[in-house]
Amino acid sequence: MSDHTSESSRKPEAPESSRAREPSVAPESSKSPEPSVASESPGSSAAPSVPDSGDVAVPEPPKGPAYAQQGWQPHPPPNPWQSRQQQAGTVARLRPAPPVAIRNATLWSVVATALLSGLLLGDGLGVNLLIVAVPAALAAFFAAEAAGRRLRPWSAVWALGGLSLLIVPALRDAGWPTFLAVVSAVALGSLTLHGSRSWLGVFLGSVGLFSSAVEGVRWGGLGIRDRMAGSRGRWGVAFRSTAVAVVLLIVFGALFASADAAFADVLGNLIPDVSLGDSPWRFFLFVVGLVGALTAAYTAAAPIRWDRITVRAGKARGRLEWALPLIVLNLLFAVFIAIQLTVLLGGYDKVMAETDLSYSAYARQGFWQLLWATLLTLLVIALALRWAPRGEARDRTLVRIVLGTLCLLTLVVVASALRRMELYVDAYGLTRLRISVAAVELWLGVVLILIMAAGVFGARLLPRAVAASAAVGVLVFGLVSPDGLIAEQNVQRYRNNHAIDIDYLRGLSADAVPALDTLPEPLRSCALGEIQRTLRVSDAPWYATSWGEARARDILESRSANALVTDCAGLGSGEDGGDRGGDEDDTYDPY
Repeated sequence: MSDHTSESSRKPEAPESSRAREPSVAPESSKSPEPSVASESPGSSAAPSVPDSGDVAVPEPPKGPAYAQQGWQPHPPPNPWQSRQQQAGTVARLRPAPPVAIRNATLWSVVATALLSGLLLGDGLGVNLLIVAVPAALAAFFAAEAAGRRLRPWSAVWALGGLSLLIVPALRDAGWPTFLAVVSAVALGSLTLHGSRSWLGVFLGSVGLFSSAVEGVRWGGLGIRDRMAGSRGRWGVAFRSTAVAVVLLIVFGALFASADAAFADVLGNLIPDVSLGDSPWRFFLFVVGLVGALTAAYTAAAPIRWDRITVRAGKARGRLEWALPLIVLNLLFAVFIAIQLTVLLGGYDKVMAETDLSYSAYARQGFWQLLWATLLTLLVIALALRWAPRGEARDRTLVRIVLGTLCLLTLVVVASALRRMELYVDAYGLTRLRISVAAVELWLGVVLILIMAAGVFGARLLPRAVAASAAVGVLVFGLVSPDGLIAEQNVQRYRNNHAIDIDYLRGLSADAVPALDTLPEPLRSCALGEIQRTLRVSDAPWYATSWGEARARDILESRSANALVTDCAGLGSGEDGGDRGGDEDDTYDPY
C-alpha cells in the first residue's frame, strides 16, 4: 500500500529537469491534510526523507499529528467509566442483539398459553399442565424459527425430557414427586432454549430462563403496540367477531344444556367451572402463563450464551504434591471397605456386639455417614481435577488411575449405604424420607459411573450427561409411584411379621389405595378412611384429576371403607400390628 501511495504522489510533480534544481523536501504525501499510510503503519517508507549533505533547505514540518510521523502512540487519558464499559461488554458478549419483531404465530401461541393457564390450572394439576405447555413450546419454536435457530440433538433431548416430566402430574396424585417433576421440567425447558454444554453453562442455563422475563414482556408489548398502530380496523373486527361468537355459544349452549341432561353433563365436564370468587387467582395464573410464554419465546429468539462465561483452570501441581493426598485417601477407603465386607455379607451380629449399637441405630447412623462421604468424595474429585497435573501423557495417566480408583472405591461405599438402608427398611418399614435419600444415593452412584466413563472416553459430554441422569431419575421416581411402593412394602412387611404403622399409611396419597386395599379388615378401613374422605370432598374436573386419583375412586366405589370402624387407635401396634416404625428410642423422622 505504501508503494502505491508514493507512485500516486509523483504524478503532479514538475518535470525532471526543473525538479533537479529544487532542494530536496519531504514527499508530497506528508503535505496532504490527511495522515498518510505511515499513520497506520509506523516506520514505513512514507516517512519524511533526510536531506542530502549539500542541501541547506529545511524540510517543512509535517502537518499531521506528531505520533503519525514518528511511529508512537500517545497514552490515552484515563477513563472513569472503564469498569462499566467492561461490564457492558461482558453482557453484550453473553446476550446477542434483540430479536426481530414478534411474529403472529408466536403471539397467538402466547395468548393461547395465557388463556389456558387461567382457565385450567386453577382447579389443580393433572393433564392440564401438559396441555398448557404445548402452546408455550410452540411459541418458543416459532420464535426460534424466526431467529434462524436450528433444533440441535441435545436441545431435542431436553425438550422431550421436559414434556415427559409433565406426564407425572397426570399419573400421580402425590404432591411431592409432582413438585420435583414440575421443577425439573422447567429446568429442562430452560436448557432447551439456551443450549449450554459446559458445567457452568448447564447450571446457569437451567435457571437462566428467569433472567429474560422483563425483556420478553417488553418485546411482546412492542409487538402488540405495532400491530395496534398499523391495523386498528382489523383488530376491531376481530374483537367484535370474537364477542359475538362467545355470546352465541353461551346462549345456545345454555338452551341445549337445559333441553338434554346428557348434553349438560358432557358440557359441564368439558367447560371449566369459573366463578367470581376465584377470579383473582385465575387472573394471576393468566399473567403467569402470559409472562412465562413470552419469556420462553424471547429466550428462544435471543438466548444468553452462558457457555461464554469461562472459569480459569487451577494452577497445575506437581505429581507428588497432587497425588500423595489422594493416594492416602484411597488407602483409607480401602481399609473401610475391607471392614464393611462383613456388613455386605450379612455379619451384622458381630458388628453390633462390638459397637454396642442397636439394629436401627447402626443402620441409620451408618447410612447418613456414608451419604456425606459420597458427597464429599465428589467435591474432592472436582477440586482434584482443577489442580491436576496435565503437562505430559504420564500426568494424564496418573490422574486417571488415582481418580478412577477413588471412584471405584466410592461405588463400594454407595453399595454399603444402600445395603444398610435395605436392612433398615426390612426391619422398620419404608417411608418417604427413606425412599428419597436412597434414590439420591443411587443417583450419586450413577454420577460416579459417568465420571469413570468420562476418564476413558473424554469429559466433553459429562455436564450434559449428569444433568440428563438427574432428569431421568426424577422421571423414574415419579413413574414408579413412591407412595404406592411405600404402601406395598409395608403391606408385605405386615404379611411377613404382622408389623405395620397404620397411622403413617393413612396419610399417604391416593396412589397407595391399590396396595392398602389388600389389607384385612379392620386395618383396610382404617388405612383408607382418610383418603376416602379427601376424595369425597374433591370435585376436580377431568383435566385436573390424575390417573392415580381416578383409579382410587374406582376401587373405593366398588368396595368402600367401613364407616362403622371408628376406633383405629389400637391398630397397627402391639400383637395386632407389631411396632410403630422402630425401637422405642428411635427418633427417626418418618417423612
